Amino acid sequence: MPDISFDPSADGRRAHASSLKWWQRGSRPDYRFSLANERTFLAWIRTALALIAGAVGIDQFASHLGPLPLRLGLALILFVAGGVLGGMAYPRWVRAEQAMRNDADLPISALLPLLAAFTATLAVGLACLMVLI
Repeated sequence: MPDISFDPSADGRRAHASSLKWWQRGSRPDYRFSLANERTFLAWIRTALALIAGAVGIDQFASHLGPLPLRLGLALILFVAGGVLGGMAYPRWVRAEQAMRNDADLPISALLPLLAAFTATLAVGLACLMVLI
């Protein structure tokens, strides 16, 4: 007689796991961890928007900061940094969600040390610029 016991973790999806979307694979993580991952994603988006807003502010409202090429260069750097950070937020969220679903270690983001170095360099550069002007 065949085994007809119900296994909620198998639910018939294991046979065609390769055809499933990434969010259908593995086990569903605790919703608190998924929500924490989503809050982290939103924090990355807020940071990207803040960098872009800073670029707009420098370009439009900081004419006393220095000559036009300097302001445009600084605004462009902030725009690019905001765009990269915003563009990397979703793939990072997906990797973390996949790791939670597959009971794997959470991925390490190479963007975090780069963002920290960028922020420190920007702060030192702006401080030097303010002292010189």
